Amino acid sequence: MLTPDQAAAHAQDIVARARAAGADAADAVFAADAATEISVRLGKLEDVGRSENEELGLRVFVGKRTASVSTSDLSREAMDALVERAVAMAKEAPEDKWAGLAPEERLLRGAPPMLDLDDGGEIAPTELRAMAETAEDAARAVPGVTNSEGGGASASRSVGAFATSHGFAGAYSGTSYGVSASVVAGTGGGMQRDYDYSSTRHRAHLSAPEEIGRSAGERAVARLNPGRMTSGAVPVVFEPRVGASLIGHLIGAISGQAITRKTSFLLDALGSQVFADGVSVQDDPHRPHGLRSRPFDGEGLPVSPTTIVENGVLETWLLDSASARQLGLEPTGHAARGVGGGVGVTTSNLFMAAGHVPVATLIADIARGVFVTELIGQGVNGVTGDYSRGAAGFLIENGEIAGPVAEFTIAGNLKDMYRQLTPANDLVFRYGTNVPTLRIDGMTVAGG
Repeated sequence: MLTPDQAAAHAQDIVARARAAGADAADAVFAADAATEISVRLGKLEDVGRSENEELGLRVFVGKRTASVSTSDLSREAMDALVERAVAMAKEAPEDKWAGLAPEERLLRGAPPMLDLDDGGEIAPTELRAMAETAEDAARAVPGVTNSEGGGASASRSVGAFATSHGFAGAYSGTSYGVSASVVAGTGGGMQRDYDYSSTRHRAHLSAPEEIGRSAGERAVARLNPGRMTSGAVPVVFEPRVGASLIGHLIGAISGQAITRKTSFLLDALGSQVFADGVSVQDDPHRPHGLRSRPFDGEGLPVSPTTIVENGVLETWLLDSASARQLGLEPTGHAARGVGGGVGVTTSNLFMAAGHVPVATLIADIARGVFVTELIGQGVNGVTGDYSRGAAGFLIENGEIAGPVAEFTIAGNLKDMYRQLTPANDLVFRYGTNVPTLRIDGMTVAGG
């Protein structure tokens, strides 16, 4: 695989070609990765996958007209043809008065931050297979587990580079490791499935395969013989693994494109109380070996920790350069750029800060409620904030988590849900987006 310097050189080269071919401005992204994945099922090897990819995306500007192209053919002849096609497409595109590169004075200068995203390690397929087998064996050893959907392990290294015609060039590499297990408990029509996984930048930080497998098995068995929820308005408690989706909806609502297009349920909420007092949502791109850490954004701007919600108040939109120009604001360093297509926005290591009460205290006064461990479907309206999703989990009775329940729906409106949200104190950084256990009072539960 190419080094970061070689990747940056590829991006710079295509940008220079675009300028020579008549583009007024250009930027390019280069992405390469090599990954190995092993899966086993019922103790036997099921699949071995190896992928190696190199792709390059070019965006050119001719006046206020723009076009984007991409390719995986990096030969000199293909690059020449790509540049010619991009410039020709841009000349025929409609004008966009907001189009353009990021402000030159805002570009990242000097050395990017060192984020320790690449542990430099190599792992043999035989080791990955052993990890996958160990995870599945541990899951199948849990009493009550009757079948397996498999165990898996993976390792990859990637390198990404970005360059612009007005002076930015940067690149970085990262490694990623994963282990997972998914099993079935019970028999016949009463079967229940669940899973667990771990994903890290450094192999040394990966959870033990035995731990992942045992957790997957125990989760599946705990779901056996579910009851039904009675309909009504009750407190709903989200475990961290599913609660993270709630702030994902927040990010969609405060992205630049949602605001400029006026398609957000938080359209007029900047600077106002959105969550309850004490709630904080933050984004930290500089977290060492974080799953979504990055030294610069998708337009070459520096990134820095951002407080999105402070003491319940929405503090910022998330803006790329085009949406910032349209709103008369400054870009926030959250631009995202893939190999294909244009620029959007994204977060990095997004999290909701821990609250002050333990989980046991959070649920202690709930006479009847539900602890949600799985969400089903996509019933969220980003324009109105209306929220309705299928769910499964456990009944809460008299302040205690009781038996499993399934086939029910939870509903509300995100504006109301955010204001009623209370975080516990159990925040753990395990995923790309992390939250503690969350409680939301007054949601409507419809039993199956």
